Amino acid sequence: MQFPHLFSSVTINGMTLKNRAVMPPMGTGYGNPDSTVSDRLVAYLSRRAQGGTGLIITEVCAVDARGKGFPNEIGIWSDAFIPGLARIPEALHLFGAKAALQLHHAGRETFEDAIGTIPEAPSAIPSVILGQPCEAMSLERITQLVEAFASAAGRAKEAGFDAVELHGAHGYLLNQFLSPFSNQRDDKYGGSDESRARFVLEIIAAVRKKVGNDFPVWIRVSADELVRGGYDLSFMQKFAPMMVSAGVDAIHCSVGVYSTPGGLSIASMDTEPGFNLFRARALKDVVHVPVIGVGRINNPELADQAIARGDADLISFGRQHLTDPDFINKVRDGALDDIRWCTACNQGCIERLSFEMKSATCSFNPECGGEHKGQAPKAKPSKRVWVIGAGPAGLSAAMAASARGHKVKVFEKEEKPGGQLLSASQPPHKSAFKDWLIWSLRQLKKSSTPVHCQNLISKEEIKQHMPEAVILACGAYPVTLPIPGLDSEKVVDARDVLTGKVELKSPAVVLGAGYVGMETADYLLSKGIPVTVLEMQAFPPVGKLTAHGYWLHKRIKSAGGRLIFGAQVTCIEAGDVRYRQGDTERMENAAMIVTAMGAKSDNSLEDVLKELSIPYIIVGDAKSPRRVLEAIHEGHRAGGEI
Repeated sequence: MQFPHLFSSVTINGMTLKNRAVMPPMGTGYGNPDSTVSDRLVAYLSRRAQGGTGLIITEVCAVDARGKGFPNEIGIWSDAFIPGLARIPEALHLFGAKAALQLHHAGRETFEDAIGTIPEAPSAIPSVILGQPCEAMSLERITQLVEAFASAAGRAKEAGFDAVELHGAHGYLLNQFLSPFSNQRDDKYGGSDESRARFVLEIIAAVRKKVGNDFPVWIRVSADELVRGGYDLSFMQKFAPMMVSAGVDAIHCSVGVYSTPGGLSIASMDTEPGFNLFRARALKDVVHVPVIGVGRINNPELADQAIARGDADLISFGRQHLTDPDFINKVRDGALDDIRWCTACNQGCIERLSFEMKSATCSFNPECGGEHKGQAPKAKPSKRVWVIGAGPAGLSAAMAASARGHKVKVFEKEEKPGGQLLSASQPPHKSAFKDWLIWSLRQLKKSSTPVHCQNLISKEEIKQHMPEAVILACGAYPVTLPIPGLDSEKVVDARDVLTGKVELKSPAVVLGAGYVGMETADYLLSKGIPVTVLEMQAFPPVGKLTAHGYWLHKRIKSAGGRLIFGAQVTCIEAGDVRYRQGDTERMENAAMIVTAMGAKSDNSLEDVLKELSIPYIIVGDAKSPRRVLEAIHEGHRAGGEI
């Protein structure tokens, strides 16, 4: 076997796992409005178990109604939840996976709309991210919650779960008590390291007493908060043996809280794979129980080597399970070329859940979260379907339509397929975007679906062949503003810069600070070219709240790049870009001027299809320029409907 350590068995307090691959807890928002388990959640988890993972840990499950982190977080604060929760281990056991329930209380990291009252916390210090007032917990309330965790563990055992995980990481309630960053109590639960640890140790002891000695219990911790005023790795090294003595059978080693710069708790593509493994090793050095390593790991070789070195005993593959639920079986079978790799873009999962308040999915797997709907029905009858455009929307549409039995042909006017992915995969840390392109072309080849490049479809060609249905995925073309001098030979488009169609010159001025402009600046700076970015808006279009946005700003600043906001470009003369900032006229000299001012949909063939009465669906940027998530999901939906 190619990865013997990853696929060796391991036992945690009598629970033997068939391999050392773990699907860690990831919030989805799939629970019912009354916090019960939904068909959607069961189908989603079951699909991951079918993919071969040894251990699946559910997303957060609230031990108290006041502890929910979002409105439809599943709950376990009463016996009424047991029958619904029992559906999860029953479904996972069918595929040989073990099921653990993560017990959770959000503390201050929630909001009144989710829990119906003011959040509670160790101290009345609002969440850095949410900023809402919170209430310091009384001694009586602390005692109640210790019992709530214990009772919840007992219910989990009764529901048929194989283990429970206590959520002591990422700035939630248990983490809040541990940290001087959030705990400023002056009683026996605050002050010294030992006093701040008391609440967590009491919970562990109460849970152990409730479930008995032969039921696996472990805790997920942030080994280092990485925030000013928080605890660090040395504290957790001292605390870890105390937790083991109190009754935990393993430690799940995460990192950071939600206000940690760069979002390291759910690390983006800007972070090196396996960046947190050294912390897992640091905890493993001080305890004798298994340690689960986590932190942007999707490479089985990295995982296997980490286990072989003794950095961790098990490895959590989080978002990779969203992107490809069959990932572990494919690794076991040596079918690495067939794996759809996670890019760590965060658009479809954590950012969608946290910022858009929508249920999670995956940008690159449009079926994620829709498993309960089943597969799209086979086409009856099969039709001749043309997909015009081989960007992410077109390729996604072609795969879905072909899977249903349609006779699909894909046409692309450019030399290579890929559309915006060809340029989007070029900036630093974004090469993984091209992995999906390679994977999708491989899937189309398997289904004998031809992709014809350098083939600009015309009205005459459509009229000659009369396809029975068309999916328009022609993408979008760059747009600019009517600025005098913009036709200078020094002016180039950002996408041409990123795809190597133009010679790079120094220094450069980028017009536009959206993602295309910022990533182009990042790219140029990585090539050693000084860059100034001019943006007409007064505030950055790319904020620092998302992990990728944070790292973009940080890299550009660290490399000496300049971001100038509120800059109205008035003209370009020779190599000078003139602009107005407030009442002041300014100028930047440039050997290369890069436009990144947006895009406009290309749906010029729509009138032709209307005229010929050919059924069609417009998808992706051809409908409206947006993200890769919308492109891939719209394409998939169109292929399933046409």
